[in-house]
Amino acid sequence: MAVAQVLRSEWTKIRSVNSTALTLGLAVVVSVGLGMLISALSKNEFDKLSAEDKLTFDPTFTAFSGLTLGQLALVVFGVLVVASEYSTGMIRTSLAAVPQRATFLFSKIAVATLLALVVALVTSFAAFFLGQAMLGNHSTDLGSPNVLRAVIGAALYMTLMAMFAMGVAAILRSPMLSLGILMPFLFLVSPILGNVSATKKVAQYFPDQAGSKIMQVVIPPDDDTPYGPWGGLLILALWAVVAMVVGYALLKKRDA
Repeated sequence: MAVAQVLRSEWTKIRSVNSTALTLGLAVVVSVGLGMLISALSKNEFDKLSAEDKLTFDPTFTAFSGLTLGQLALVVFGVLVVASEYSTGMIRTSLAAVPQRATFLFSKIAVATLLALVVALVTSFAAFFLGQAMLGNHSTDLGSPNVLRAVIGAALYMTLMAMFAMGVAAILRSPMLSLGILMPFLFLVSPILGNVSATKKVAQYFPDQAGSKIMQVVIPPDDDTPYGPWGGLLILALWAVVAMVVGYALLKKRDA
């Protein structure tokens, strides 16, 4: 089957599932809404901050506060795109129609990634502009140094997290198992280990922590991370690539 036909087929599958619109819609609403709320609260509390905290206040990163939770919706989207066919048994039909497993898997990932990127771009720009509106006099703009990089980087970060989830789902072949590992890891394990001095140096190489550096404009003076914003995004990209390659290798080896 031609690649173009497979791409159209995967697009039809994705848009015909109700959970697609639900998860992507949640990613936007949660990211933007929570970012606006935290930005408004930050504006009200700004005068109470210490002089040091005021100097290191990052209005861009503050507007992206909701992305930490909103990204989980994109992770769910990535998992469901790949693993839902295993739970329904449709994977046998899909592989019978497209026996070239590389074409099957990477066409699915390509379509889902493009959709995730579009949603992530809308989310990051909306979160930024609405967050700055809530911050009032403490806001910044796209023309300020590194701000546009952070806004575009936020979209790339969310997209890569969705791709990482797709790779994990291809490895585990189960929506419940994939989400049962990813959700606690991203929501509990990574933040906890990142705040413990004994494990912080390891946790900073986790995909979420490394990738989120791209969204920071103001770097705290006590930040000793050994990589910069683009280096962190590269680490996240490597996590995503490794997960997808391993997922393909297992798909090629295993039965449907």
